[in-house]
Amino acid sequence: MAESTRIAMWSGPRNISTAMMRSFENRPDTVVEDEPFYAHYLVKTGIDHPCRIETIESQENDWDKVSSRLISEIPNGRTVWYQKHMGQHNLPESDLEWTKKMVNCFLIRNPQEVIISFTKKFELESSRQLGFIQQLELFKKIKSETGQAPPVVDTKDILSYPRETLTALCNKIGIPFMEEMLYWPSGPRESDGVWAKHWYQNVEASTGFNPYQKGKNESPHEYDEILNECMDAYNCLKQYSIK
Repeated sequence: MAESTRIAMWSGPRNISTAMMRSFENRPDTVVEDEPFYAHYLVKTGIDHPCRIETIESQENDWDKVSSRLISEIPNGRTVWYQKHMGQHNLPESDLEWTKKMVNCFLIRNPQEVIISFTKKFELESSRQLGFIQQLELFKKIKSETGQAPPVVDTKDILSYPRETLTALCNKIGIPFMEEMLYWPSGPRESDGVWAKHWYQNVEASTGFNPYQKGKNESPHEYDEILNECMDAYNCLKQYSIK
């Protein structure tokens, strides 16, 4: 029987997290999971995200039940389970012991680009909405417990050198790189969360990773404090990024 691999890819909003999920879902050995703690996050915080009610109704919102399922048998007879997670969904009281049974990876993007994109869709009031702080907290926890730094990938590297960066990431995870990861059919997926109609328009139109383009604008100065907090966390993680 083939060895099972459960991947927890920790990202934040307005990254290429859904494109990465598409990339892994196109592998014949992989099943994917789209933000399984989103309903829990919405219930606990009361935050009024688009598609809030639909999301809560579509998912289990008990943290312990969700985390127990995520470390159970891989669905659909596959050998790889790629789970797309958002760092901001990890609240202070969240029990993260289940992550010890996962291959944890971290997907990061320059906070300036994230803030510009995020504020087009939703009001930004705190750095913890963007997940960088929570990503770094979990990264440090795993590094301290295992004595090894978990894999970190920068969006810029994925978009600039998709084949090379994905190959290096797969090597770190312990699975073979597959050509199918570079391209995928356009359109929605049954695996997408119900919130896809609000957030996933660009990725639904995509058939692969779009080339990296450096943003021409700066994030509004009203977010400078949030930017600085996120940049500190981003730079700490970036020093471990796969090249």
